[in-house]
Amino acid sequence: QVQPVESGGGLVQPGGSLQLSCTASGSSLDFNAIGWFRQAPGKEREGVSCISASGKSTHYADSVKGRFTISRDNAKNTIYLQMDNLKPEDTAVYYCAARRFGGLGSWGCSPNEHDYWGQGTPVTVSS
Repeated sequence: QVQPVESGGGLVQPGGSLQLSCTASGSSLDFNAIGWFRQAPGKEREGVSCISASGKSTHYADSVKGRFTISRDNAKNTIYLQMDNLKPEDTAVYYCAARRFGGLGSWGCSPNEHDYWGQGTPVTVSS
């Protein structure tokens, strides 16, 4: 069973950057589509960005387009989320999740279409 593990969260000032990483303990993510999701206090979990197993298909939430970039390095078994020009509203716990399938889900980047979840890494954007 795939068990994603996130890292890279922290405190950053508005306008700053962070890079989140997602890998798997004891298993390969090469054949899984991967998504990054976030959940802020009092809000529902939302899809941020998703990438297919091949890396050829990606999906971004409108709120992060042009600021966040998802990528994967299958040789390193790692998926990245580069977050630039961060805003206070990006503050949330960020989760990495894997699908059982290699393609993106029907909804592009829905939490309901992802099967294996990490524990999350907190991101705080504040001055």
